[in-house]
Amino acid sequence: QVQPVESGGGLVQAGGSLRLSCAASGSLFNIKAMGWYRQPPGKQRELVASITNGGSTTYADSVKDRFTISRANAKNTVYLQMNSLKPEDTAVYYCNAQGPGWDYWGQGTQVTVSS
Repeated sequence: QVQPVESGGGLVQAGGSLRLSCAASGSLFNIKAMGWYRQPPGKQRELVASITNGGSTTYADSVKDRFTISRANAKNTVYLQMNSLKPEDTAVYYCNAQGPGWDYWGQGTQVTVSS
């Protein structure tokens, strides 16, 4: 079992920056990818960005050129650098760890962007 734990959320003004961190513990040897998802109020959860063990990244169109996902050398920690934040980025952000036939979710961290 894998347990992702997020940190770094908070309240920021539009145009500001935040950095989210996610550290995964447990059976880490077969994690294939880690990513960030978000769920705005009243909406479905959506992919924000992901990174594979090989370093390939994927971004939602709405965050390209503003958000950057990166990974620590240990590969069980991922970061999401969020710049030029907009009110529509307000959501609960969840970390996800994926392996062959499974995935695990963190508890989520709130990001609120005020206008």
